Amino acid sequence: MKRKQIFDEVEELMITYCQGCLLHKHHKDEKGRRYAHRFCITKCTVGEQIKLTGSKLIKS
Repeated sequence: MKRKQIFDEVEELMITYCQGCLLHKHHKDEKGRRYAHRFCITKCTVGEQIKLTGSKLIKS
């Protein structure tokens, strides 16, 4: 898979699922920006998929 395709796939995931995410907004308001970001990376299924897709960049 080419780098451009990987970036496009990650961008599509973020646009589809992350823009306007209510969980991110809730966590950001309640516990802060750092907690919300960490939640997205470690516990959100979309964040895990983005991380998995992004790890393909290291291999290519």
